[in-house]
Amino acid sequence: MYKFKLASVVIGMSLAGSALAATEVEWWHAMGGANGEKVNEIAKAFNDSQDAYSVKPVYKGNYTETMTSAIAAFRAKQQPAIVQVFEVGTASMMAAKGAIYPVHQLMRESGQPFDESTYLSAVTGYYTSSEGKMLSMPFNSSTPVLYYNKDLFKKAGITQAPKTWQEVETTAKKLQQSGVSCGFTTAWQSWVHLENLSSRHNVPFASLDNGFGGLKTELTFNGPLQVAHVKKMGEWQKSGVFSYSGRTNDGAAKFYSQECAMFTESSAGYAGIKRNAKFEFGVTELPYWEGKVKQPSNTIIGGASLWVLQGHSKEEYKGVASFLSYLSRASVQADWHQFSGYLPITKAAYSLTKGQGFYAANPGTETGVTQMTTGTPTANTKGLRLGNFVQIRGVIDEELESVWSGDVDAQTALNTAVKRGNALLRKFERAND
Repeated sequence: MYKFKLASVVIGMSLAGSALAATEVEWWHAMGGANGEKVNEIAKAFNDSQDAYSVKPVYKGNYTETMTSAIAAFRAKQQPAIVQVFEVGTASMMAAKGAIYPVHQLMRESGQPFDESTYLSAVTGYYTSSEGKMLSMPFNSSTPVLYYNKDLFKKAGITQAPKTWQEVETTAKKLQQSGVSCGFTTAWQSWVHLENLSSRHNVPFASLDNGFGGLKTELTFNGPLQVAHVKKMGEWQKSGVFSYSGRTNDGAAKFYSQECAMFTESSAGYAGIKRNAKFEFGVTELPYWEGKVKQPSNTIIGGASLWVLQGHSKEEYKGVASFLSYLSRASVQADWHQFSGYLPITKAAYSLTKGQGFYAANPGTETGVTQMTTGTPTANTKGLRLGNFVQIRGVIDEELESVWSGDVDAQTALNTAVKRGNALLRKFERAND
């Protein structure tokens, strides 16, 4: 009996040892709240699906904090295997060549099946090399759309959502006549009203293919189209057609309270609006200027992707590759897309979501995907790859605010933003050339 018990203990210890032998893969991310809980759920599902690897998700704060923490950790040789980096950090990650392990190379060298053509090109284009190779794995991608208050539209006798900016103006004036104080407000003004405005009309935001062509790029968002749009928004700010609400997504409060009847915001804002709006709302594509383009182009993405960092063992990288393959599964992507409101990153996840009837049951949730897959991405609509982009956006915000306050005209503001932004690009170029 004693020998039997001893054998049982030895076997038990052996099994425990094999369970502990799972190779740990650390994943730093910036997803808080419900999305953070979902990230933990995804990691647990992967861990439960096999016993060779264990992904450990670690919340490190907002996007800026997460990226800063990863850089500091790399210098201290304590970096995670995977880090989530927002899209404006792409150029900085690319410049850190000794720090990153390109995803296409990782998947090939780890022996994981990997076909880049199965991913949505409008999403992956932001994170590919000049040769079209994926450098990081898209995870949470979104694009701006227009939300509108159907109840206020009905009260004002408006039956159609605006498709053009000209229609946004006439619609807003009708709404004001019916008692609504503000036509529309916006979140993330640089992203929506300069970066995506440029993409929507297939005009460059910067030279050298919006930065994809190298470090010597210069900003060009002070062209006729952008100046005309910002000038008009300055006029709208005075008349109440537009109401500025801050640099992030504070405009949501004005939309929820029905102070503003329309709201340009991320497609990933859908869940929040659905939860907070006490009225019927609709979702339509980001407007374009009629007469400036025959057919609007795709918008570009926001959100973040997963970067793999150097300095880990071959076995850990096999775990990373296995996890990225798992994340790309249609069922996993469809679930994340439907839960979060972020775009699906693969064609299969999009098809699965459609086949499950999700879009039919949740009108408007397909708008971002449809808009992103309009036509074939061009050099002007593939995305932006600019060094010091976080700081450049801060400059743009400052200069746009000077227009909304009536202190300077649109041309002067955008000229100043370009000049200040170019100085930041040259600083980045000197540091990484």
